[in-house]
Amino acid sequence: MTATDTSHAPPTARPTAPAATALTTVAAAAGGITLLLRLALAGGSFDLFGDEVIYTDLGHSVASGGFPRIDGQLFFLHPPGFFYLEAGWEWLLGHQPGMIAGVYQMRMLNALLAAATAVVLVLLVARAGSLRAAAAAGLVFAVDPFCIRQNDRVLLETAMMLWVLLGYLALVSLIGRLPSRQAYARAVGAGLLFGCAVLTKDEAALLTVLPLIAAVALRWGPSRSLALVTAATTVAAYAAYVIAVAAAGEFSALWLAKTTGVRRLLGLVQTTGFNRPRAPSLSTRLISEVGSFGVTYVILAMSVPALVLVLRRGGAPQRVLGMLHVAAALALGYGLILGTLEEQELYILLVPSLLTLAVGAALWRVRAGERWGMPKTVAIITAVIVALSLSFTTCLRWLLTPDDGYAQLRLYMAAHVPAGAAVTGVDGTTERGVTAWVLGDRYRIGRWVTPAARSQERVRYVVVPWEEVDQDYSYLTRAQVRDLIEHGRLVFSYRGRTYGDLALYQLALTPGTGHAP
Repeated sequence: MTATDTSHAPPTARPTAPAATALTTVAAAAGGITLLLRLALAGGSFDLFGDEVIYTDLGHSVASGGFPRIDGQLFFLHPPGFFYLEAGWEWLLGHQPGMIAGVYQMRMLNALLAAATAVVLVLLVARAGSLRAAAAAGLVFAVDPFCIRQNDRVLLETAMMLWVLLGYLALVSLIGRLPSRQAYARAVGAGLLFGCAVLTKDEAALLTVLPLIAAVALRWGPSRSLALVTAATTVAAYAAYVIAVAAAGEFSALWLAKTTGVRRLLGLVQTTGFNRPRAPSLSTRLISEVGSFGVTYVILAMSVPALVLVLRRGGAPQRVLGMLHVAAALALGYGLILGTLEEQELYILLVPSLLTLAVGAALWRVRAGERWGMPKTVAIITAVIVALSLSFTTCLRWLLTPDDGYAQLRLYMAAHVPAGAAVTGVDGTTERGVTAWVLGDRYRIGRWVTPAARSQERVRYVVVPWEEVDQDYSYLTRAQVRDLIEHGRLVFSYRGRTYGDLALYQLALTPGTGHAP
């Protein structure tokens, strides 16, 4: 049997009615389970993450039109695709006052995007592998704890990967087609989907254009003319955005933001991630989270031999999807060694790894040319059940042990701290932290740490997320924070997975002055 025989049918063929019904059922089930789990955990199971509050505010800033802004300043570090998507979601549901409510509202949007991702993942694996492999991939994605946590945060990667997978679904359907008006239209559609991914996050260019060029060079993908149309459309979509910014007279701001982004990409600027000075090591983080993400690590490891099989023995559809995995691995590997590596970046490797593992398993099954005996079947089913059980156990633990410290802190302060009170927040390095975003509409939040500043502003309270301080995401060291609260009294504390101990301290008053010391 040749490698090209591994797909169910030629890319131009339509599945039979029973097969189409089965595929629709599997895709709908994967999407439904994915959505239900993420909605169940979207509220109090994950505390507010730093970038979430920024991206939520950026989405609100474009609800009335214009380019994204933060604190009145134009924001061009990331393209605006996801922020306009947020604005549309806000238009449908209405604006939610308060940062916490706004973040929860946008988490619902990402849950829907994740459900769509599960559907597309099933369709891709079914086309390049088998329906059974597609069902397994969809179910694993639905319950994988890392994917759930990623999808339940208002971050860019969920939307970006959905557009990437949609583009590959259209691209794979072009393999084996002769150039025609219909084929060129589909190639343009694939390019527009890739363009949406790049307009969500620039990094998507590494997952779309580069693999496409490599596939053309190796003659693994669609015909050269169709592939070039797809690549050209992707570039044109991003160019249209640049032209629109230039036409508005804001090209200099865009250029400054993008050059800053390139410096971060190259690792010349390290303000976030595991490679920044005094950051916790990646190995320490991986070990500490193995209890929650052990199955995720196994998927990443098993995808490596699956990728070798796909690239060596697969047909054109399988190899094109394998190139996506290679591109994601190279991007993440560079970030690990030289660039800015952040924990959420693992998602752009995990989804292609799951895709490759499922396609590789289906390919190995076909090439083996034999049926699995009862012992092998029982062993494989047992392994899958164990993996899914471990993942679901993590999800259940998250559901039963909420992690919503900032929501609880705001409730406590609303009942015990008068509005307008001055509060010192210690989180954030060069920019304001989550404390200011969450409490800034009701209290005066500042970086008043010296005795003179605290006395002048009448500061009575200090908010300390201790995990942020320990990970050096604070403009103060742990010793400086200890000095700050030395004469204070702990009035609120919440232990969560995200911030460790989130604490509120009430500072003592200098006798006879009515001012904070």
